[in-house]
Amino acid sequence: MNIGKASKLSDLTVKTVRYYANIELVKPKQSNFTGYREYSEEDVLKLKFVGKARKFNFSIEECRELLSLYENENRSSKEVKKITLEKICEIDKKLKELKGLRNELSYLANNCHGDDKPNCPILDAFSQK
Repeated sequence: MNIGKASKLSDLTVKTVRYYANIELVKPKQSNFTGYREYSEEDVLKLKFVGKARKFNFSIEECRELLSLYENENRSSKEVKKITLEKICEIDKKLKELKGLRNELSYLANNCHGDDKPNCPILDAFSQK
C-alpha cells in the first residue's frame, strides 16, 4: 500500500510515517517500478505500535528497543517490564515537577490583586534573577 493508506490505517500523519521510514523504525519495500515505498500490513502494525508507544512518551530510541523486543519471539518480558517501570518513574518525576510549578503559579496568582495598578507579583517573580 502507499504511504497515504499506511498513514490512514496507522492513524499517523504522512509526515510521521515518512520520518519513521527514514529513521528505519519501519522498513517498507521500495517499488522497482515506481520507486515509491510500499507499506505492508506488518509495517502498518509496527506504525500503530510506535504511535501508541509515543503517546506514552517513549522516545524514538525506546520505541526502537520495544519494537526489537516485540519482533523477538524469544524475548523476556522482564526487559519490557523494566523499560515500562523506568518510564513510570520518569512520568512520576515529571508529575511532581508539574505539581510544584502549579503550586508556585497558584501562589503567585493568589497574591496578585489583578486590578488596574501596575504592581504584579507574577511579573516580579518572573523577572528575578
